[in-house]
Amino acid sequence: MSHAAVGAPGTPRRYLHSLWLLSGRDLKVRYATSFLGYLWSVLDPLVMSLIYWFVFTQVFQRDVGQDPYIIFLITALLPWVWFNTSVSDFTRAFKKDARLVRSTNIPRSIWINRIVLSKGLEFLFALPVLAVFVIINMLVETNPDKVVQIGWGILWFPVAIVLQVILLMGLGLLVAPLCALYSDLERTTGLILRALFYATPIIYSVSNLPAPFDTIASFNPLAGIFTLYRMAFFPDEWHLTTVLIGAVMSLAIFALGSWVFRTLERPVLKEL
Repeated sequence: MSHAAVGAPGTPRRYLHSLWLLSGRDLKVRYATSFLGYLWSVLDPLVMSLIYWFVFTQVFQRDVGQDPYIIFLITALLPWVWFNTSVSDFTRAFKKDARLVRSTNIPRSIWINRIVLSKGLEFLFALPVLAVFVIINMLVETNPDKVVQIGWGILWFPVAIVLQVILLMGLGLLVAPLCALYSDLERTTGLILRALFYATPIIYSVSNLPAPFDTIASFNPLAGIFTLYRMAFFPDEWHLTTVLIGAVMSLAIFALGSWVFRTLERPVLKEL
């Protein structure tokens, strides 16, 4: 990739072109030296889904989500992997390519948005795993109560993707400059992500939580976003308040991140 291509100034078209080039480079670097290549996009959420399915349905035999539980898990674990890997990479977004960040004259937000885009593409590449499990369920399951019914809720799927992009962009604009200035925040972010996994309705449903934890969980923006993902297969998951709170929180985090990024951009460049 030439310096001119990356450093092309300011028009939206050139910004998008540079964003696509950088995201494509990230994907090529990730898969070029990997024997399994694309399969790494699906192995992590697939293995996690199988583990939690086995633990809760075979070992403890607890009802923590809807049937079929494996599909209930995958619909949230796939976007969680997108979220988790993106936020983890935000902590190194500027330090990883410090020379390019200093020397190019494109908006520095591109170093954040490239992560959102490349990880988002990996999320899309992993969706066939969900489709396979849905098809297998429809072909094999004999209990009509456990057969997936694809309904109008699937229209919420792209809305969930858009909201997650907004949330991730906001978090990236917030996390990346702070971690560039304060290196201890990189490890702190890792700890927060571990706790957030269990504080997010991934292996369970918000409706399974007792009061007041169901209300508290609604203020996690991922709760509303994951509700929209699951609406494609589990219409009973619909909870208007959780969805609205998730949308408002995502927009608020984006606004906060934009302000923090504008405030810290110059100090970050000096630090690099």
